[in-house]
Amino acid sequence: MASKNTEQSIIKKVWALATTLSGQGVGFSDYITQLTYLLFLKMDMENRELGEESSIPEGYRWEDLTELDGTDLLEQYESTLSKLSKQENLIGTIFTKAQNKIDKPVYLKKVITMIDGEDWLLEGDVKGAIYESILERNGQDKKSGAGQYFTPRPLIKAMVDCIRPRITETVCDPACGTGGFLLAAFDYMKSQSQDKEKRRFLRNEALSGADITAEVVTLASMNLYLHGVGQDRSPIECADSLEKQPEKLVDVILANPPFGTRSSASVEIQREDFITDTKNNQLNFLQHIMVSLRSGGRAAVVLPDNVLFEASGETIRRKLLTDFNLHTILRLPTGIFYAQGVKANVLFFTKGEPTKDVWFYDYRTGVKHTLANNKLERHHLDDFVSCYNPDNICQRMETYNEDSEPNGRWRKYSVEDLLKRDKTSLDITWIRQGDDLEDVSLAELMASIKEKSDNIASAVAQLDELFAQLNIKED
Repeated sequence: MASKNTEQSIIKKVWALATTLSGQGVGFSDYITQLTYLLFLKMDMENRELGEESSIPEGYRWEDLTELDGTDLLEQYESTLSKLSKQENLIGTIFTKAQNKIDKPVYLKKVITMIDGEDWLLEGDVKGAIYESILERNGQDKKSGAGQYFTPRPLIKAMVDCIRPRITETVCDPACGTGGFLLAAFDYMKSQSQDKEKRRFLRNEALSGADITAEVVTLASMNLYLHGVGQDRSPIECADSLEKQPEKLVDVILANPPFGTRSSASVEIQREDFITDTKNNQLNFLQHIMVSLRSGGRAAVVLPDNVLFEASGETIRRKLLTDFNLHTILRLPTGIFYAQGVKANVLFFTKGEPTKDVWFYDYRTGVKHTLANNKLERHHLDDFVSCYNPDNICQRMETYNEDSEPNGRWRKYSVEDLLKRDKTSLDITWIRQGDDLEDVSLAELMASIKEKSDNIASAVAQLDELFAQLNIKED
């Protein structure tokens, strides 16, 4: 009970100060990043007091900040960030491209004083729970767009419960955000064995992740570190996964790649190992995941609706059906992500064996979730996991029946029927609700309109590019 009170007390202080700083122009995301840098320094000092050695250079430690005020504090902090960002291993990853975002010494001092007043040598689960709650709250900050890096934890847990990673397997997330998938996999795997070598492998070698955003790499690395993963070297790297072929193949991939278009500042994708060239960011991530799995490897990936039907993805979908076992698709409702109106699915597939049947679970039609009044919880997905039957996916039973249960949510389609569909579309709905309009908020309706508009704009752009190429050939 004491640890729970400690947890709530610290979270309350963290967010009280966040409110103060937001009034000074310091957004939640910037605040959380600075909090992470400072928290790491404070924990290093506490570990040294217990006799542990520090990898942080002298002159750039916690006590070098706490004794200063004013511009001296500001200069020392910025010098510390610069120095530590150039270090190797865990420290260098935590402080990836670190910059100070609290430019007024008095407010920087407030954050330092708040951290200094707490004992952070808590049990690992308590520290991790505190940080996870901070990250979730950060994901709700609409101004920063941090929600795109935060996948609902109940959804992650259901995906892990289906995939069932083993303690001897390697698990990767090529667009790891704040590390939620890797952490859930770690929690699932750590109780499977007490063998010291297996547990060492799990903590130091089994997990890997990448994200293109430096601040997010900091948050993910710290999140895993607080849970006992990557104590010397973080499993997270700051990198664009789409730029090059994977160096190592992995057993399991769990991911929610970023939705939307690829940044214009990003390097153009030129991958010989890809099935097709496309501007669609999600289709490219799907291709990357497909080539990153070893034979027999398993994946569970959150992807938007357009991946199921967009014309440029037809060859990829055919590849999934013929060279992979795309055995399950979970249709998700809107209202579960912090970004408004997102329509997504989870694709479950295994590499190295052809698909026989694709099982669809429709958890969208007639399902209403909101972050305020009916937030997605793990128990909402109990029926899906039960239908998925992770004990033996070859022994599944449909809940759909054309005559007796036409609205059953669990239905299979043969691969032969799917390959005959126009553009090999996997965008399938069979449950009917009548003619009533779906009960959606104005924000969700606008988001849906924007999504359709973006899809049309993308298709027009591809046609323009095709016509331009044809004109060049004619000339």
